[in-house]
Amino acid sequence: MKFTKMHGIGNDYVYINCLEETVNNPSELSVFVSDRHKGIGSDGLVLIKASDVADFRMDMFNADGSQSQMCGNAIRCVGKYVYDRGLTNKTEVSVETLAGIKYLSLLVKNNKVETVKVNMGAPILKPALIPTTLDGDTVVARPVTIGDKEYHITCVSMGNPHCVTYMDSEDEVMNLEIDKVGPLFENNEIFPERVNAEFVKVIDRNTLLMRVWERGSGETMACGTGACAVAVATMLNGLCEDSVTVKLLGGDLKITWDKKSDLVYMEGSATTVFDGVLV
Repeated sequence: MKFTKMHGIGNDYVYINCLEETVNNPSELSVFVSDRHKGIGSDGLVLIKASDVADFRMDMFNADGSQSQMCGNAIRCVGKYVYDRGLTNKTEVSVETLAGIKYLSLLVKNNKVETVKVNMGAPILKPALIPTTLDGDTVVARPVTIGDKEYHITCVSMGNPHCVTYMDSEDEVMNLEIDKVGPLFENNEIFPERVNAEFVKVIDRNTLLMRVWERGSGETMACGTGACAVAVATMLNGLCEDSVTVKLLGGDLKITWDKKSDLVYMEGSATTVFDGVLV
């Protein structure tokens, strides 16, 4: 079985073209390929498929084998994959996901996709739809106790659930023992489908620094839906402008929330690492 390893600012997945290949047990395969010692090494598995409602379909699985609705970094790589390999000649591409159809604009240089702008859709702010058991119309700067510490959290879904917490300094973000704190957020009872947790410092009104703990994968170098959720959360808290640069461990993403259309746009790179064959 042929595969390609790709990453979006360090958020790496193994991609399989299911227009040509057949994957019978994607959850099991995702666990195997994600292992950085005994497998290929990745944050999960992405299957590129045919779609009846869009140009392509993306199915993605986390490193623990659980299926996820959406990944912003992965979908940019899907756009690069299908264009660079001649599966489409369009630079405006639609991709079906479990979080709905997403629309990609491909920036091509020297016949290869360099960056991708994704229409990520409207943020979901109603607690029951995120989902979280917390009440109210929104969850913005809500004090909650997680573990033995009180945090002020803001919750947003970008097709998958996110919980955003602000730190007092860049050092606090970078020195956070995220492998201890992250699971406390991910598995807290107020998040019935688990949650992705983002820890953020507002550098200025145009720049945010974040680390992310992804449900099912642990800490990753980047999370596209997480960056979108962080930008929306920070705008809801009145701490930044409507377009910001989000700095992640693997690189930067530009996130814009168009309030008139209520659509969030994400722009960033997509990179092919290598091709291989699973035997």
